[in-house]
Amino acid sequence: MLYTVLHSVVPPLARAVWRPTVEGLHHVPATGPVIVASNHLSFADSVVIPVVVPRKVVFLAKSDYFTGTGVKGALTRAWFEGLGMLPVDRDDTRAAMASLDTALEVLGRGEAFGIYPEGTRSRDGRLYRGRTGVAHLALTAGCPVVPVGLQGTAELQPVGTNVPRLAKVTVRFGEPITVSGDYDGVPAGRARRDLTDRIMTAIGALSGQEQAGVYNERPVDA
Repeated sequence: MLYTVLHSVVPPLARAVWRPTVEGLHHVPATGPVIVASNHLSFADSVVIPVVVPRKVVFLAKSDYFTGTGVKGALTRAWFEGLGMLPVDRDDTRAAMASLDTALEVLGRGEAFGIYPEGTRSRDGRLYRGRTGVAHLALTAGCPVVPVGLQGTAELQPVGTNVPRLAKVTVRFGEPITVSGDYDGVPAGRARRDLTDRIMTAIGALSGQEQAGVYNERPVDA
């Protein structure tokens, strides 16, 4: 109910203020399980994508956002729940596996799940190597992956700021990458790596970013 109410108000208002340029939205299936895989430049990415996609896209967010107390805590929790986000404890050593299980539950319900294969935000604007969790989800759920290239969100909400600014934002959706039958008989590890690299190549073509060629590590204070 909260999601329905907020989604009827927030996206039209946000689009009117930010006026994002959106390309290829027709590539996102209207129904059925799908993974929306994007580059990651800003905290605002998890707001921008749900704002421009007509259907609900579930992202994971730090559990801290859901555990605050008082009026501020309640409003913060309502905001994140209203955007369709689910909590994950990033400091838990089992968090990575738990987040994959949560994602599979979302996909199992026929919903859309948003993920950043880089793992954490790029602080230098380059596109980092993708981690294979995205391929694990696609191969396990047997669902398509829609690559997304974001531009301008780093200026919309720079790292370290809490309030979005006015900035020119572009969101490009690419053709769905399907997995049905493509990796039959291929060893699991090789299949996950190959599919992840395909997804990252598609994201890079949409975002226009320089390829870093290495994994991005989360800063200790992030």
